[in-house]
Amino acid sequence: MQLNEVTFAEATPIDGYGPGFFRVGGQVMRGAAIVTETGARHWAGFEDAQPLLDLLGDIDVIFVGTGPEIAHIPEGLRGQLEEAGIGVETMSTPAACRTYNVLLSEGRRVAAAVLPV
Repeated sequence: MQLNEVTFAEATPIDGYGPGFFRVGGQVMRGAAIVTETGARHWAGFEDAQPLLDLLGDIDVIFVGTGPEIAHIPEGLRGQLEEAGIGVETMSTPAACRTYNVLLSEGRRVAAAVLPV
C-alpha cells in the first residue's frame, strides 16, 4: 500500500482532539468549535445557529460532530442550515474531524462544527 502525505497549503486542519478539547492549527481550543479553512472559533453548540449561517457563501457543507457517538441534531438547526443552502452531514466528532480534514486537503469548501468527545 502506498501512503501519501496530506498537505493543507494555507488551510487550517484539525490536528487532534481529546476529552473536552481540540487542537486546530497547532492551537488548543477547549469546548465546542467551528473550524473552517481560515481558522477556528468557539461555538456555543446546537442553540447557536448564527455562526453556522454566517458561513453561507464560504462553504458548501458542514460536518456536525455530535460527540463520541452519532446523534440527531435538533430539527430546527438542520432546517435553518438547509433552508439557507448549506449542506449538513451529522456524524460522531471523530468521524467529522477525519472527514473535514480529507475534504479540506482536496480543496473542498467545508467546515466542521464539533462538540468535544
